[in-house]
Amino acid sequence: MTSSVLERADRAPLTTDELAARIARDIPAGSYVNLGIGRPTRIAEHLSPDAGIVLHTENGMLGMGPAATGEDVDTDLTNAGKVPVTELPGAAYFHHADSFAMMRGGHLDVCVLGAFQVSVHGDLANWHTGDPDAIPAVGGAMDLAVGAKEVLVMMKLFTRDGAPKLVPACTCPLTGQACVRRVYTDHGVFEPGPDGVKVLETYGVTVAELRDRLGVDLRR
Repeated sequence: MTSSVLERADRAPLTTDELAARIARDIPAGSYVNLGIGRPTRIAEHLSPDAGIVLHTENGMLGMGPAATGEDVDTDLTNAGKVPVTELPGAAYFHHADSFAMMRGGHLDVCVLGAFQVSVHGDLANWHTGDPDAIPAVGGAMDLAVGAKEVLVMMKLFTRDGAPKLVPACTCPLTGQACVRRVYTDHGVFEPGPDGVKVLETYGVTVAELRDRLGVDLRR
C-alpha cells in the first residue's frame, strides 16, 4: 500500500461481501486466523484455497471451511456463532479450554472482529454498548484482542442513526486498549495508532467529507 489514499468517491460504499473480499485479500498466506461472530465470518467465503490459511473457531476447531448449505449442513458442526460450517481436509477438533489457550498464547496470526467503536488510538469496544438494557456478549473477544498477533476490525463506519463508530475516544466499555491495527468499513479503510488515524482507502466519499462527518483528524 502506497502512502497516497485511494479515494473512490465515484462508487457506492462497499457491501458486506465486497468488504469481506477486501479483507480476505490482506490476510497473508499461511496464516492462522480467527473470524469473529457475525459479518467477519463472511470472509471465509472469499479466501483462496491455495493460500493455506487455517481458520480457527473458539468453540474448538482448526481447519474450518466456508458456511455449509443444503446437504452439507451438519447441526453438530458449527462455528462460535452457531452457524453451520464445513470442514477442510486436515480439520481438527479440541476442548474449548484448549481453543482459548491457543487464543491467549499468541498462536493466532490474525483475528477479525466486529466493533461498536474503535478509537483513533486503536482502542476496541465490542462486547457491550453500556446501555443498561443491552445484553453483553463477551465471548472470546478480550482473549483475541490481547492474544492475536494482529487485530483487524470489520464494521460499518456509522450507526443506523448516523453516529460515527470511529471515534476520538470510546464511550462504550473497552475490550482492549491500543490493540487494533486496521479498521475495514463500508466507507473506507483506516489505520489507527498513537499518532491518530491514517486513511488508506475511501468508498463513496472523500477524505474531506469523512473529516467533517467523523470529527477526528485523518492523516493521508
